[in-house]
Amino acid sequence: MALTGDAFLALWHDIDPPSQTEYMEWHTREHMPERLSIPGFLVGKRLINHSAPRYRYGTVYCGETVETFRSPAYLERLNNPTPWSDKVQPTFRNFLRVACDRIASSGVGDGGAMATIRLDFSDDGNAETVRAGAQALTDSLLKVTGAAGAHIGLARTEVSGVKTRETEIRPKMKEKEFDAVVLIEGSGLPELEASVAEFEAVIAASGIGLKDPETIVYNLAYQLTAADMAGTGAAQ
Repeated sequence: MALTGDAFLALWHDIDPPSQTEYMEWHTREHMPERLSIPGFLVGKRLINHSAPRYRYGTVYCGETVETFRSPAYLERLNNPTPWSDKVQPTFRNFLRVACDRIASSGVGDGGAMATIRLDFSDDGNAETVRAGAQALTDSLLKVTGAAGAHIGLARTEVSGVKTRETEIRPKMKEKEFDAVVLIEGSGLPELEASVAEFEAVIAASGIGLKDPETIVYNLAYQLTAADMAGTGAAQ
């Protein structure tokens, strides 16, 4: 299965244009290895869409449980950023970061691209209705052309909303949060983009109480796992 563990941390953001190259170097060479060395972090996926007018960059971290994302080990890193992080974090723009319980998944393997679909509860929707219909929805999404994996997460903003030193060094931002997110993996960005309307139609027809999709399709730019870090002797 492409996403492991019972939870994931999803991030969307932009970077001040003069700092984009340094961001990519920092994220590959320091930041993701640091995160994947934290106990409970299992997989990290960095996403990019050069054409997106907003939220050009994304990241998904898989965790053993949602508590991974407010564990003492993780908070220690967030409150003690490295000198390179101190330099790069202020260049973030439009930053949205939400921990989620992974409540359903369908498909196996890793795709070369990912669609992120942020959703709100409808008037007759709530966490219980979404949980009840989540597996049937991911099974249906997997049948759409281009899909290789589908996952649903319920937002746990009380977990990811803890204020830390990293929060302080990024510019103040207030991005619209969401109630649930659907992640769909596939072969490539063009293939998934061609099926966006059908993905959204399948979600609407599911009747599990989700509305107002905000969809962005990304290429997979880099992936790192805890097993990779163990192979380098860097895991803690």
